[in-house]
Amino acid sequence: MPKQILLVEDEQPIREMLRYALERDGYVIQEADNAAAAREILARNRPDLLIVDWMMPGESGIDFIKRLRKDEILADLPVIMLTARVEEMDKVKGLDCGADDYLTKPVGIKELMARIKALLRRTSQANEDDMIISEGLELNLATNQLSIDNVDVHIGHTEFSLLQFFIEHKNRVYSRAQLLDFVWGQAVYIEERTVDVHVLRLRKILKPFGKDSLIKTVRGMGYMFTQKKPA
Repeated sequence: MPKQILLVEDEQPIREMLRYALERDGYVIQEADNAAAAREILARNRPDLLIVDWMMPGESGIDFIKRLRKDEILADLPVIMLTARVEEMDKVKGLDCGADDYLTKPVGIKELMARIKALLRRTSQANEDDMIISEGLELNLATNQLSIDNVDVHIGHTEFSLLQFFIEHKNRVYSRAQLLDFVWGQAVYIEERTVDVHVLRLRKILKPFGKDSLIKTVRGMGYMFTQKKPA
């Protein structure tokens, strides 16, 4: 079955260009020119992925994604933010609001396609019986659900994939470049700073349970997942 993408973009020429390219690649496209229209579509139909513009009339893409992440039904939808804002702090803000990826305009179609395929691959590759359990963390690979000490915890797709990789490769240090290759995919071109943002978000998820110390920063090298030292 073709994957469905909801394109939330207020500029019609950009929507038309993206719709043409995405449909040509086999995707089924729905369109909305503002956040309110997007929510109406989401109430009727659940897409496989969203592409959301930052600067829209009324509610911004940032606020739209924040509200989406608080929705019990829709919180786990993968989101790519598309924007003309290119400053590093803008990218950090976009990722920190809950976006799984961030692309700047004018967008390269080949790069967009690579990002979409990589994100969809990360969110749909698991089998129903696949579970990973470590240090009180339980990852359901079929549903991308995380349980910590038997408490269900909301986690974004990218943070889930990052945590899965860390647990599967315990006690080994990985550089930012290696994490980008293994978690995001070698065909995806994003800045190494993106890794730091998602590690920070992952630690925030783990911190209320005292699990954030499982992810160590190894100065000058990168990150690793390690077991807690005995008390």
